[in-house]
Amino acid sequence: MTVPKMTVPQTRSDASLASALRISVSRLARRLRAERLARRLGPELSDTQLAALAALERHGAMTPGELAGHEKVQPPSMTRVIAVLADRGLVLRAAHLTDRRQVMLTVTDRGRELVQQSRHLREAWLAQRLRELSPAERATLRAAAPILEKLSQS
Repeated sequence: MTVPKMTVPQTRSDASLASALRISVSRLARRLRAERLARRLGPELSDTQLAALAALERHGAMTPGELAGHEKVQPPSMTRVIAVLADRGLVLRAAHLTDRRQVMLTVTDRGRELVQQSRHLREAWLAQRLRELSPAERATLRAAAPILEKLSQS
């Protein structure tokens, strides 16, 4: 006699996956943040400030509005972030070439160095943790990385 296979309704399994992912991603982000803060690289920056600085370092000059859109935050919030970064000498404001109402933001050498050091530190910590996993676990994470990126951009 065969026993019918029990299936969990899709919404139920999606809800538990969402919960598990939320908890795991939050813990991993907190762990990476703690690693960065423990090393005290340069001025202490919030995650939002570091993310904005990293976006400028990676993608080049942007207007404040473009940066806010890229980081998915409201323009007034980004204005405050930019003010802190500029005050600390990590970004420069320059007149926009074609629209005098706008400014262009660029990362300074000091800001670039801070981002690169922070990125290297966190990636080294994470690479060490990945080496502790089995090859199958690393392959699963490798396959999941583009999906997680897609979720982060939605």
